[in-house]
Amino acid sequence: MRTSCFIILTVIAATIALAADNANIAKANRAYEEELYNEALSLYLAEAKSTGTSSQLFYNIANTYFRLKDYPHAVLYYERALMLDPSNADAKANLDFVREKAKIHEDSGTSWLSSWLEANVSRFSSDSWARCAVASFLLLLLAVALYLFSSVVWLRKLGFFGGALLAVVSIVANIAAFHVYNKATSHADAIITAPVADLSNAPREPKNKAEVAFQINAGYKVHIHDSVRVDGRLWLDVETTDAHRAWIKATDLQRI
Repeated sequence: MRTSCFIILTVIAATIALAADNANIAKANRAYEEELYNEALSLYLAEAKSTGTSSQLFYNIANTYFRLKDYPHAVLYYERALMLDPSNADAKANLDFVREKAKIHEDSGTSWLSSWLEANVSRFSSDSWARCAVASFLLLLLAVALYLFSSVVWLRKLGFFGGALLAVVSIVANIAAFHVYNKATSHADAIITAPVADLSNAPREPKNKAEVAFQINAGYKVHIHDSVRVDGRLWLDVETTDAHRAWIKATDLQRI
């Protein structure tokens, strides 16, 4: 009896919380539609902090930052939306649009083939790739069974060549699933949010122009390799998409 009451109360509490979340999102959506973008942003951010995150919520936050003409944070949240759901086509299209509007032209520093592979692998979530790996492995077992036990020549050939193809697909899908999962959980990529960031050759404030490795504008993506705290300030060893590497203050960027 007590267990039943506890379950009922838990369901009721969850239902009330869900209704409250929906009400908060609806309120934020109304503010956005009424062009009250600062109010909408506060509501969206509060929702993300109190109830967790989702690709759609990050997408809404990014749209609001865009309306406020805060392009670096719009880029940041479109990237976060895509990190949670790589198949979010609207977030991808808007991200490309904002980068073009803000003149954020990044050189990947990689070959055309590598960029093409990365773009296509990242189109799907790690769960999608994992399901593909499992499905192809099960079909591989069926193909092996056809090859070993079938007395029909063309079925044996189908099992052999089909099995070889499915083995490749399973391996590729597993590698892709691991790559996308690691990319989504490492939080090693970040977006520059300072208007202009001075990167140093060493983890300290540059004393002169000679100690400035290079400058980078807001909205650009970097990859974090290492971190060190010097005199109470956190410095990050980062690499740009075109393979330039230096140290930057942690306050000049936000992790995706």
